[in-house]
Amino acid sequence: MPVLPGAEPYRHEGGEVGVLLCHGFTGSPQSLRPWAEYLAGRGLTVSLPLLPGHGTRWEDLSVTAWQDWYAEVDRALRDLTERCSQVFVFGLSMGGALALRLAARHGDDVAGLVLVNPGNKVHGLAAHALPVARHFVRTVAGIASDIAKEGSVEVGYDRVPLHSAHQLRTFFHVVDRELPQVTQPLVVLHSVNDHVVPPADSARVLSRVSSTDVTEILLEQSYHVATLDHDADRIFEESYAFVERLAPGVGKTPSEGAEGTASGG
Repeated sequence: MPVLPGAEPYRHEGGEVGVLLCHGFTGSPQSLRPWAEYLAGRGLTVSLPLLPGHGTRWEDLSVTAWQDWYAEVDRALRDLTERCSQVFVFGLSMGGALALRLAARHGDDVAGLVLVNPGNKVHGLAAHALPVARHFVRTVAGIASDIAKEGSVEVGYDRVPLHSAHQLRTFFHVVDRELPQVTQPLVVLHSVNDHVVPPADSARVLSRVSSTDVTEILLEQSYHVATLDHDADRIFEESYAFVERLAPGVGKTPSEGAEGTASGG
């Protein structure tokens, strides 16, 4: 199945410091591509994989499990650790949960985390009905493009398969139990107005991790997909400053040819 235009994975070979970016549920690398290119332009090695079942059609997502999504970012992290001396992991929404699990399981191989509107729970009464409802209802309305900025659009599915939503709920439970194992430096940026993931999810993450170097930043002008919204530049700048603080001297001279490479899957 061909990948949707703009949803291709992205990779840039830069210096000794790497960043793995994890996109969200039903979304694609497109939502993080400007962030990835910003980091690449400052000399970092960047990996932005396409999660299994994403970036094509919702039917493909419905036959995947959370283990498939996690395995892809786990593989990408291992590739970066072989190439780089330090690796940071950034994530949006479910990508934030993927980042947290990588940190919990890989320890010192993850130098730090930057999370934007991280998901921690499937909310509402409907969440409790998912184990049964998914056998009777295939899909519900999509969650893509929760963006305040006019003209900015996220490449994602217009339907959410309930089987996949059930997988997401299960994955969030797994990650929540592992949060105390997260000890790395952490930046959490979350929107005041988010119609997909409530601020309670960021609060839960912040309250349960064991990290002592923690920064919380409120995004007042953006909705859920803040990386494509009014606060995008602030996210990019804050994340790079975080990397620069923990990896002094990184990216002092931006690498040339930072356009990177994109490939369909």
